[in-house]
Amino acid sequence: MKFAIRLFFRTIRRVIGPFMLLGDKITTPKGIQRPADEQEKLDKTTQNLALYQFKTCPFCIKVRREIKRQSLNIELRDAQHDQEHRQQLLNGGGQIKVPCLKVKQDDGNQVWLYESSEVIRYLKKLAA
Repeated sequence: MKFAIRLFFRTIRRVIGPFMLLGDKITTPKGIQRPADEQEKLDKTTQNLALYQFKTCPFCIKVRREIKRQSLNIELRDAQHDQEHRQQLLNGGGQIKVPCLKVKQDDGNQVWLYESSEVIRYLKKLAA
C-alpha cells in the first residue's frame, strides 16, 4: 500500500512540477535595487547562509521567490538529488524536511530554520 501511495504522489509531482517551475520562472519578482555598498554588506552577511530545498516544492519556491525579491545571494542546495547535501541536512538539522535555512553564526554554531514562514521572516529581518 505504501508503494502505491508513493508512486501516486511521485507521478503527481512529475506531472505538476514542470508547470510549477514554469509559473515561477514567468512570474519571478524583481529584486530590490540597493546602493553597491549596502548590497556588498548584505552579501557578506548572507555568505553564511544556505537553503536546502527541493526544486519543485511549493514552500521552497515561496522561499526562493522571497530571496529573489530581497536580492539576497544565498547558496541553494538541492537536498532531493544531491546525496551529499541530503546527508548534511539530516546530520545537521536532524531531519530531511525542506525548505531549511542553515545559518552559520559568528561563534561557529549553526541554526537550522525549517518552516518557510520562519525562514521568510528571518530573511526580511536580515534585509531590513
